[in-house]
Formats: sequence, C-alpha cells, structure tokens
Amino acid sequence: MTPPNDRFLTLERLRRMIDEDDIDTVIMAFTDMQGRLQGKRLHGRYFLDVALESGTEGCNYLLAVDIDMNTVGGYAISSWERGYGDFEFVPDWATLRQLTHHPKTAMVQCDLVWLDHAPVLQSPRTVLKHQLERVAGRGLVALAGTELEFIAFDTSYEEAHDLGWRDLTPANQYNIDYSILGTSRVEPLLRDIRNHMYAAGLDVEGAKGECNLGQHEIGFLYADALTTADNHSVYKTAAKEIAAQRGQSITFMAKYNQREGNSCHIHLSLRGENGDVVFWEDGKRTPLYDQFIAGVLATLEDFTLLYAPNINSYKRFAAGSFAPTAVAWGLDNRSCAVRLVGHGKSARMENRLPGGDVNPYLALAAMLAGGLHGIENELPLEDALVGNAYESDKPHVPHTLRHARDRFAASDVARSAFGDEVVDHYVNMADVELAAFDAHVTDWELARTFERM
Repeated sequence: MTPPNDRFLTLERLRRMIDEDDIDTVIMAFTDMQGRLQGKRLHGRYFLDVALESGTEGCNYLLAVDIDMNTVGGYAISSWERGYGDFEFVPDWATLRQLTHHPKTAMVQCDLVWLDHAPVLQSPRTVLKHQLERVAGRGLVALAGTELEFIAFDTSYEEAHDLGWRDLTPANQYNIDYSILGTSRVEPLLRDIRNHMYAAGLDVEGAKGECNLGQHEIGFLYADALTTADNHSVYKTAAKEIAAQRGQSITFMAKYNQREGNSCHIHLSLRGENGDVVFWEDGKRTPLYDQFIAGVLATLEDFTLLYAPNINSYKRFAAGSFAPTAVAWGLDNRSCAVRLVGHGKSARMENRLPGGDVNPYLALAAMLAGGLHGIENELPLEDALVGNAYESDKPHVPHTLRHARDRFAASDVARSAFGDEVVDHYVNMADVELAAFDAHVTDWELARTFERM
C-alpha cells in the first residue's frame, strides 16, 4: 500500500535514516480495545537486523484486559486456561512515520495475527478492515474525518494523580469557543501538537477553542477511513505525550465535569473506486446515500456500544448539551444524532454520538456496517427532523452502558455484520467495566449518605 503522502517514511528511507543515525528507535504498535497504542520500542539496528525479517510478538492478553491492564475473565481468545500465549505484530508499512516529538523515533502501526497467521478477528483494526472489504466488494471506498475534542490543564499528569484528578487548573478560565484570544493563551501547546502531527504525516487543518474551560479541538483533513483511524490513534497518544513534555495534561474523557463533554464527531462518505461521487447527483442526494443514512439510523441503538464504550460515555447524553439523545437525522441540525452537511463532492454524514473516548476503528466499522445494512435492504429514509430533536418524540439512544451492552448482545444485525466472536468479545468488555463500576463506592455516595443516611 502506498503511503498517504511524502511525509510518511518508506522502508528504504527508514533504513538510510537508521544507517545515518537519524533514527535510533522504532515503535511497533497496534490499537487495543480501549483505543490506546500498545507495543514495543525497538533499537533501530535491532529492527533492521532482526525484527524486519523475524517480526515481533506480544502477549495475547493485550486484547483481554481492562483499562488498568488487569487480566480478567470471560474472553475466549485469552485466559489462564489458554496459557496467555502470543500473537504476532504484522507491520503495515503504509503507516511508517517519524515522530518528531521524540528524539530520533519512527513508528509503524501493525495488524495482529495468530502464530498460524490467521487474523485476530477481535482486533479493532481488523474489525474495521473487514467492513472496508465489504464496502470494496460494492466497488466503493469510504472517506472519513474525526473531530476530537480535549480539555487541557496547566497541571501535570503526576500532579493530577496526586490531586485525585480534582481541582486541576484548566488552561483557560472561561468559555473560549472560537476565541482567538482564548486559543492564544494555549497556542504554545496547540502549535506543538499541530506541527509535530504534520511532521508525522497528518494533514492539519487548524485549532479552535471549545466551550468547556480549557477545551480545544485540533482538526485534520479527511482521508480514507483506515488512514483516518490510524492517524486518530497516533494523534491521541502524541497529544498526551506532548502535553506531558510541557508539564501539562489533557483529557479526552467523554464527560470530565458538569460542563460540556468532549465529543468526537465523525464525518463519513462513500465514493466510487475512481473517486466518483455516489452520494450526490443532479443537485440532490442519491438513493444510495438515503439508504446508507437509513441503515445508520436503524442500527444506532444496537451499535451504541461501539460509539460510547465506557460508563462515562453516557454522561454526555443530556438534553441541550450538543450531544445527541434522539435517533434522528437533520439537515445541518446539531440537535440530531446524524447531521447531513455539504453537497456534491462534500456531501457527507456527521455522526454526533461518539465522545472523545471512542475507539475510531470500532466506530467507523459500526457506521459502515449500519450503512451497508441500509443499502443491502434498501431501507427507506424517513423525513428529516426539523426543529429541536431533544424535544421530539423520536426514540432515544441507550443512556447507560448496560442498556447499550444488552442491545449489542441481542442484535442480529451486529452478529451478521461483525460475527459472534467480535460481538461476544466486546460484550465481555462491557461486562468487565460494569462489574468494576458496580463494585466501586463513589464520592457521590459518600457525600450523599455518610452522615445523613
């Protein structure tokens, strides 16, 4: 596969850079269930002399742990009974890039295969690639862009830990949505992130302030869906690393406090293999576009688990919060879960359901699976919602992780699109989180009942 642009590295260029001591570290990484980059840092010479030919491996528990890296039960692919064996990292050389925020460091993103070279079906990147294969089977390609928000603090991660993640100092003290003055105060951090990400091959659009205190968004140009998911994972990790290098911290939590949460609006469109527009013709939406949107809406409740994967995700879904609650679509209507924008080549859907904690591979896979469900069954698209979706009589998306888990587990469409292995795997991920939360006594409970009950 050809790299997206000439800022990515070729293997030959990496070899020269290692030989000339311009690169001495190569990160081999994959994205785990929680959307985090995991992997190994290899010495450059070892990478060339050994790993390039022999590859590298990792314990298969990396797709069967909770967010604290605790081994947990219920996963078919990894357990004490199976011996916690290995899987192989298979580099996708089209993702090879230099990370300029680390000295002399390059990174390549990997797919995961078992030791017999069969793909690890539960790997998020594989889940998305399978849906992209279905799209390609129809002579189509998927283009996507993710709009990821974060909150920046002038408090280091270590200090935040010691403070119990409370009473942190936000990088701004008031709503700086679109404010040039407000973003100027945080520009050293924002500029570092933008420039390092450009050097890593991402096509940076710009940065803007958001509504919460210290909340910002850095936008990137759309690309094919797999490249967008790969870049999203690199950016999310690198932004945290760059903030940490400056003694700051940022969070992508869906809902950090009672103010606005962090969203990750996902824009998606289909094109023909030759770049032909398939969502727009003769000045209007095509039947294919309408069927695709109808399928996304029809599966929105069943697939919410892939858009909102954590307990905290559901705190965003509040009326009047710019986070959607209604299963509805509208023309440039931000109160709806699905917002249609653009025309001609720019015609696309925006999924407003995901938060900043989303796994981009799984969310894009869900959108494509839903859209294909609509195309395959020629689902009719209901009329656009006009007005305030929060006050409409439309059905609501699940408002708890448990509800979303049950919908996903029982979904015939999910099992048909993703397979039982994938569905059962991510249902168990939800079960693990629910059990951990149910066993925890929260600060809210202590404050509410310690004395008065």
